[in-house]
Amino acid sequence: MIRSMTGFGRAERTSERRKLTVEMKSVNNRYLDFNIRMPRKFSFLEAKIRQVLKEYMVRGKVDVFINCETYGEESGTLKYNPALAAEYVRCYREIGSSFGIGPDFTIRDIASSPEVLTLEDSGMDEDELWSMLEEVLREAASHFRDSRILEGEKLREDLSGKLDRLYELACEVEAREPEILKEYRVKLEEKLSEVLENHELDENRIAQEVVLFADRISTDEETVRLKSHVSQMRKELDGGAGVGRKLDFLAQEMNREANTTLSKAGDLRTSDIGIEMKTEIEKIREQIQNIE
Repeated sequence: MIRSMTGFGRAERTSERRKLTVEMKSVNNRYLDFNIRMPRKFSFLEAKIRQVLKEYMVRGKVDVFINCETYGEESGTLKYNPALAAEYVRCYREIGSSFGIGPDFTIRDIASSPEVLTLEDSGMDEDELWSMLEEVLREAASHFRDSRILEGEKLREDLSGKLDRLYELACEVEAREPEILKEYRVKLEEKLSEVLENHELDENRIAQEVVLFADRISTDEETVRLKSHVSQMRKELDGGAGVGRKLDFLAQEMNREANTTLSKAGDLRTSDIGIEMKTEIEKIREQIQNIE
């Protein structure tokens, strides 16, 4: 089944020492792009996190938020980064000098600067941490995937209706062509009768003109290909995930056939049908942009 590229998933786990929360949301994107926000102490797990996430999604811009709360009096150790603190002091003084302002800052200002003081989990077991994180990560990703599937089903139903209409329009073009030829022959005979007055009409010449006109307005190839693309798109919609690019290609091919049909239109009604075709295809293309 197809999946939407928009989705949301959340999960959390709590142990005696910590609570892990994972949230993820996504929007449309041509490729798979992760934006992972997590505590620094999880940085060594980023490659594993990405590997797990790739099992649940193919395309989309995915924002992942990982939060960790630690418990207990000895849950962490406060670490001081003297080199970074010295760099903050240097920058503060340089800013003050540039604007003619005194270096008016306190120890609290320096200590509250980002990453000068950090709380690190004391005695953190990396394997234990990954085991817990992987569990909550997979649960959130599973909820995320389910939300995409649910939204994808709505997209499939909408696209199915639009494809039905597009198929009907192709059939209308095919049914209209013989009527156009009949009308053309009648008009041609009327014009020739006016010009020739009492002279006998040359049926062979009329037949040749009708054949030439039929060749100019013939859209058999276009409608056959268009209906074939509709059938192929239906199959893809009923297939697996990750078909967004295939559907986009098929929509482009549909648009090409609709353009040719419109250019060959033999009457106003066929032109109207061609325009409606292009309108439906554009709606289809817009919806396809939401499919993974």
